[in-house]
Amino acid sequence: MPSSPIPSFVLYGEDLTETSAEFAHIETIAARSALHDWEITPHRHARSVQVLLVSSGQVEFRCDELARRLDAPCSIVVPIGSVHGFRFTPETSGHVLTLSAGFAARGGDPADPMLRMLAHGSSGSIPPGIEGRVAWLCAEMLAVQSDWRAPPPLFLALAEALVRSLQAEPREGEAPPLDSRQLSGFRHLVELHMREHRPVSWYAQRIGTTSKTLTRICRRRLDCTPAQVIHARLVLEARRLLHFTNASIVQVADELGFSDPSYFSRFYLRMTGHRPRQDKDNRAGTRK
Repeated sequence: MPSSPIPSFVLYGEDLTETSAEFAHIETIAARSALHDWEITPHRHARSVQVLLVSSGQVEFRCDELARRLDAPCSIVVPIGSVHGFRFTPETSGHVLTLSAGFAARGGDPADPMLRMLAHGSSGSIPPGIEGRVAWLCAEMLAVQSDWRAPPPLFLALAEALVRSLQAEPREGEAPPLDSRQLSGFRHLVELHMREHRPVSWYAQRIGTTSKTLTRICRRRLDCTPAQVIHARLVLEARRLLHFTNASIVQVADELGFSDPSYFSRFYLRMTGHRPRQDKDNRAGTRK
């Protein structure tokens, strides 16, 4: 395992576990950020999605390779497992909603725009027409939360209403539900098994299709092949480990299932144009 791993929390700075399959929690941005000089250092949530809602002020954030600065009112959805950090201007106001993996998969239909947004993340301005609704839902959730130990159905319903307020409207001509389910199933399996370096045929069989069909779906929906999806996910995880831990190249290779560190280095070079050591040294230099 890599030394000094990327911190992983349910709530930032707290070693908690969800108390239910559909855990949800809301708090003000100031409740936690003000204690840390308005900066939340890079970390990840292994079993939960985070939704940041900024009503006044400004936030600079990094989510994996994406870095942006947004002015209020804005929202940021951080998918499960993404390494992220925030820097707020002092006295920024808003709310942070944390949703368990169980909540993020409720209903089970990967074609649902809300589930797609929670699975892949988003960031941008909150439209003026829904600012009031978002503020009201946040206030209601804080009031309900203060009276319970476990999330009641009302709280979870308010959480879903809040997230759905942010989702983009579905577009006409989207892929059929079967394609969406198979693509979602493939990506889920990649998350679980990427370190095992399984062939595309193995993934296709487990989602009830053929390698040819899976390739067609990936090319049409993602403009790449299934193998490229797997390789891109491995590279993303490698970058997370190189950038946010002090693990050696050998340790990173081992963590990602590469028995030969030299092969891992060649793979990384082919995918990124840089050697792992270069990226690790460059990242270390920016921290000084």
